[in-house]
Amino acid sequence: MPMKNTIETERLVLRASTIEDAEFVYELLNTPKWLEFIGDRNINSLDDAKQYIIEKIIPQHKRLGYGNFTVIRKSDGAKLGSCGIYDREGLEGVDIGFGFFPAYEQKGYAFESANKVMQLAKDKYKLKLINAITNQNNLSSQKLLIKLGLSFSGLITLPDSDEQLMLFQIYL
Repeated sequence: MPMKNTIETERLVLRASTIEDAEFVYELLNTPKWLEFIGDRNINSLDDAKQYIIEKIIPQHKRLGYGNFTVIRKSDGAKLGSCGIYDREGLEGVDIGFGFFPAYEQKGYAFESANKVMQLAKDKYKLKLINAITNQNNLSSQKLLIKLGLSFSGLITLPDSDEQLMLFQIYL
């Protein structure tokens, strides 16, 4: 991916996820919290992770210029998690989402990266509305969304699912 798909914060580099992130994607998408709160993406092998990146992540970046970013700590190059803006079926507008390895939670990385992604959405992509959906039991995600300035708008159900999710929104 070209450098234009890399953004920085004080402590982090957010780089458009690529096929080189397959091992990272495999590990992150199989953490207990990801599986419980975000959902099982059926990434059961490194090859599955590569296919997921090729079929889901890279096409959105090519089509819209934004999507999933791998969040990397500047100080040591550690891949901490992911954050991005997603064109999600069943939602009008875009959805901001994030997921981090347990060792990097509660350190401000999710806020720092999500705040930067929202700024990018507003300033570069001129988006007017950011949605976020979260599992009703994911209290830490709900707190973070409120800290980012989003407000609870109601419960929704996405296509091909019967789970009621909490919808948060902010007009930029």
